[in-house]
Amino acid sequence: MKKIRSYAVVTMALLSLLFTMTSSTKTFTIFMIGDSTMANKDIKKGPERGWGMALQGFFTENVIVDNHALNGRSSRSFILEGHWQKVYDAMKPGDYLVIQFGHNDEKGHIGDKRHTDPGLTLDDNYRMFARAAQEKGATPIIMNAVVRRNFYSHSDQSIDDEKLRDMKANGKEIVNSDTLIETHVTKDGNYVTAPLHVAKMMRVPFVDANKITKDFENKLGVEKSRLLHMISVNGKDNTHYNIYGAHEIASLLVDAMAAVCPELKPFVRHYDYIVSAKGKGNYMTLQEAIDAVPAKKAATISVIDGTFPKPNTNGKNIRIVKYSNVKIR
Repeated sequence: MKKIRSYAVVTMALLSLLFTMTSSTKTFTIFMIGDSTMANKDIKKGPERGWGMALQGFFTENVIVDNHALNGRSSRSFILEGHWQKVYDAMKPGDYLVIQFGHNDEKGHIGDKRHTDPGLTLDDNYRMFARAAQEKGATPIIMNAVVRRNFYSHSDQSIDDEKLRDMKANGKEIVNSDTLIETHVTKDGNYVTAPLHVAKMMRVPFVDANKITKDFENKLGVEKSRLLHMISVNGKDNTHYNIYGAHEIASLLVDAMAAVCPELKPFVRHYDYIVSAKGKGNYMTLQEAIDAVPAKKAATISVIDGTFPKPNTNGKNIRIVKYSNVKIR
């Protein structure tokens, strides 16, 4: 009996090791569809980044983040322009589809290229995306829109985010509240709760990105929350993220994704600094990241793409981890 038990223990240990090895070498893709708050940006034009652009740095290299989000798109225009078809054709069993629209669905009126209505066309589009993913053997993750940094309470529902960017008094942004004012609830409906209703009805994973980002920005407060957005760079844009903001939001949302899809947890990583020559991290070069580490403080730097000269650590206690395609010489 003792031998049988010992064999059983060894067998279970081997199976456990095999599972760990196979799960760690599994490769799959997380497709992302959405608007400019998620989209990849042209790093030559400045520090604006979408949170989806920063997401790759929070996964092991087994995970491929394929970000199809685009500036100015709604759930409707993303379909009409043919962008959705490309994603649908590329999805395969075991992949994931992150769906996040709302900012541009609110704009215009019924019949416009971008406009959708909560409870009607917005819900229809979310359902179509989610069902299509399931048909391909992929897992849909529904999200609602991230918040706009708006500390201005007003009753004019015709004021959208473009108008809010230009509303100033004496050259400064208008602020009359110490907590964020929701801008995704309009005369056409609630663009925050509609995705939740779809996720509940379809019983698919849901991430309340609106609440997560709202809580985070409220915690930072009026002044510190500016540092997340392009307003800290150009003085007017409270919607889009800069490098720091995209990194912070991606860090929050990747954990939320892993919470609703626990099978993602083994692939999630949080490092002190992320280096990407393509602008997907919070530093573009390895030496810049090393220089940013405070003296006498240990840090781990993840390098996810690029070729870099051998850096000078200046005696700092730094651990460097890198994707296999990264070259340091």
